Amino acid sequence: MEKTDWKRIGWLTAATLVLGAIIGACAGLLTLLLYGVEYVMLGFIESEFIPGAFTVPAVRRIASVTLGLGVAGVIWYLLRTKTEKVPSVKKAVNGGRMPFWQTIVHVVLQIFIVGSGASIGREVAPRELGAMLAQRFCDIFHIGDGEGDAHGVLDRRMVVAVAAGAGLGGVYNAPLAGMFFAVEILLVDVTLEKVAFGLGMSATAAFVATAIKGEHMFYDIGAMQMNSTPSLMLFALLCGTACGVVGALFRKGSQWAESHKPTGRSLMRQMPIAGLVTGLVSIVVPQVMGNGRAAAQLGFSTFIPETADTSGAAQSAASAAASPWTFLAGSDGAPGSVVNAGTPLELNRLWMLLGVLALTFVAKALVTLMTIRSGASGGVLQPGIALGSTLGTMLGLLWLFVFPVDSVTACALIGAAALLSASQQAPLMAMCLVMELTEAPIEFFVPVGMAVAASAFVSSGLLHRLG
Repeated sequence: MEKTDWKRIGWLTAATLVLGAIIGACAGLLTLLLYGVEYVMLGFIESEFIPGAFTVPAVRRIASVTLGLGVAGVIWYLLRTKTEKVPSVKKAVNGGRMPFWQTIVHVVLQIFIVGSGASIGREVAPRELGAMLAQRFCDIFHIGDGEGDAHGVLDRRMVVAVAAGAGLGGVYNAPLAGMFFAVEILLVDVTLEKVAFGLGMSATAAFVATAIKGEHMFYDIGAMQMNSTPSLMLFALLCGTACGVVGALFRKGSQWAESHKPTGRSLMRQMPIAGLVTGLVSIVVPQVMGNGRAAAQLGFSTFIPETADTSGAAQSAASAAASPWTFLAGSDGAPGSVVNAGTPLELNRLWMLLGVLALTFVAKALVTLMTIRSGASGGVLQPGIALGSTLGTMLGLLWLFVFPVDSVTACALIGAAALLSASQQAPLMAMCLVMELTEAPIEFFVPVGMAVAASAFVSSGLLHRLG
């Protein structure tokens, strides 16, 4: 009989509870930092009631994002050329050393630019912080630091990957997504031990983070029907196919932008220019700013009353008041307003809605790629959800003419998960993250799963062809 390794059981338990709690606390504090930056730079704090900088004057939006990326450009230039570089999370999992204070500055800068209005995701920051803390944890317990200790090296790799996933799970209160990020993307190795370890640490991090930053709805999908339909399954298959193509192209675009970042002094010039362009675009498309929450909510909040009697969908007064469509309508948000989605679907209004959504989709995709290309560090998870939500909504509006039994919000949910799956090449993580962020009814795992499967299949084949 194999002897029980009590030391290993001890540090696994400590990692799950102690390291998970520390990462959760850091994730909660990073969220509060984001809110603080938003308040100082833009004069608002994102929430389920105000998902984006819609109420911020245009001049302040331009000044905030230009200044934010300008300051970050100078600091990143010094950080990347004068000090030890911060490796990616994947490199850290494979042994790359994450320097202590450089990683902290790198993480804070990512939160700072998102809070200033830069169009890029903030989820990389807690993952990097989690990976750095995990390496220090492994040093304390002497995990994988001895020559010839192959088993210890594998354990160290597992701890760093799971801790990075716990950072994601903590900041978004999404333990399933955090676990799948670790085992599906970083480790590419799904075993019972890794799943249990990852889920335990992500759940601990999510619990602690929520105690610090509070628990609130991230995406409001209250305008969705409560039950799936056969026609929605067909839509999921078709939408998943379309999102597979678009998601693969977005992935290639983000990889190109990442590989063509400036490395010298031009970084200090290109980043503020990217900020200025973002601010100018936000004059017409304010939902382009930030990590993608406002743009995604635009899709989730699209509500057509004509389908209410058949789909069972209904939009509450609170949801309507907090809808990006209402903010875009401004003082003009009467039933006749061009951008007010809460009106019966007529052909002329259909083209108006599609126009706003298409403009949002194109602007968000291009501005996000431009921001990455300029030299900014950050993620594309939330931008991917935003693109999927708006694309799913556009397809859903057309779908309603044939199958009015379905709601546009359900189509947006399906699109968000499908495009994220394709852009990340991680169907399980994508499906769970979108379902956890929206708190969607468990029944919708079925159509969402269908769309994610179609998207993963199509995008994998297309990316293989593109090379």
